[in-house]
Amino acid sequence: MKTVDGINFKDKRALIRVDFNVPLDDNFKVTDGTRLRGALPTIQKILKDGGSVVLMSHLDRPKNGPEEKFSLKHIVSELENLLDNKVQFVSDCIGETALNSSSNLQNGEVLLLENLRFYSEETKGDEEFASQLAKHGNFYVNDAFGTAHRAHASTATVAKFFDQQKAFGYLMAKEINNANKIMKEAEKPFTAIMGGAKVSDKILIIEQLLSKTDNLIIGGGMAFTFAKANGGNIGNSLCEDDKLDLAKRLQKDAENRNVNLCLPVDAIVADEFASDASTDLRSTNDIPDGWMGLDIGERSIEEFVRVIKKSKTILWNGPMGVFEMPAFENGTKKIAEAIADATEQGAFTLIGGGDSAAAINKFNLADKVSYVSTGGGALLEYMEGKKLPGIEMIMN
Repeated sequence: MKTVDGINFKDKRALIRVDFNVPLDDNFKVTDGTRLRGALPTIQKILKDGGSVVLMSHLDRPKNGPEEKFSLKHIVSELENLLDNKVQFVSDCIGETALNSSSNLQNGEVLLLENLRFYSEETKGDEEFASQLAKHGNFYVNDAFGTAHRAHASTATVAKFFDQQKAFGYLMAKEINNANKIMKEAEKPFTAIMGGAKVSDKILIIEQLLSKTDNLIIGGGMAFTFAKANGGNIGNSLCEDDKLDLAKRLQKDAENRNVNLCLPVDAIVADEFASDASTDLRSTNDIPDGWMGLDIGERSIEEFVRVIKKSKTILWNGPMGVFEMPAFENGTKKIAEAIADATEQGAFTLIGGGDSAAAINKFNLADKVSYVSTGGGALLEYMEGKKLPGIEMIMN
């Protein structure tokens, strides 16, 4: 892989696609700076070499052009604190004002462009829009793994305008190397933990994993689709009724491949989707009407933890329940702690972005696992064997 590591950026102006799609609170303060911190090594390397940096990113999904709440200006102070460097900001990402700002950058200076998605051309991969972005630098660096699976103007199309003057940032290289450790170099026993709401979101990755794993743990809302497929009563729990046959097929496939498929046997149930709901502990296949499963129960936790602690390679993608609510966080927390313990005992552990990353951060365990990915969807698609446009355009 061609990374920034082998390049001297003295007098170069690097246009870096970063992933600064970070959560903000009601006062527009950054509540989780993981993605900002992830970009620091690449930025610092270029500045140390004697170059300058133009940063471009999206934030959330604005629908109708510029909106105050989606402005990247809200992250400037946090980024300055982390970088220990002044960060200039320009309230557009193309046009004369933005171009003047980037053209006048001196070595050692950093400029952040406004939200790329204020223009619909970004997500369309528009070539003219990409050509305008390309004018901001004489070297292109893609360090945004979280958007590498999107053929957007800033992640793929823009690379066409840089010939050989393009490379991966440190974060992108780290993401790919760690994903490859899971998919190509996994030490046995290999355990994958899949959570989240829907089986349909994870079909392809589950099918891939069944050919590689020794254990596959299923939690979260998707577990109830399996429970219903097996004839259980799941009350008002989340379920994809059109995926019951798929759940049966995946179980059969696991059996044929000698994969230990671990499904929850009990659940914390609630009479409504609320943090102050009435709760009970029930068998996963015996949930009364009007009640819904919102976390895994103690027996499930015990079995899952037992499997995790025997593992040498662990992939975790998706929570075990509604961990955002304290009443239903226990299952996810116990799994996170077990993964941290396994890491301490020498296992390689990869946390697969999205909600899993949010959970591991919530429980202050990010530094107790091997790697926390910044990309949810991108990581899954890479592991599914798909070619990611943001990677292909640099490789080519």
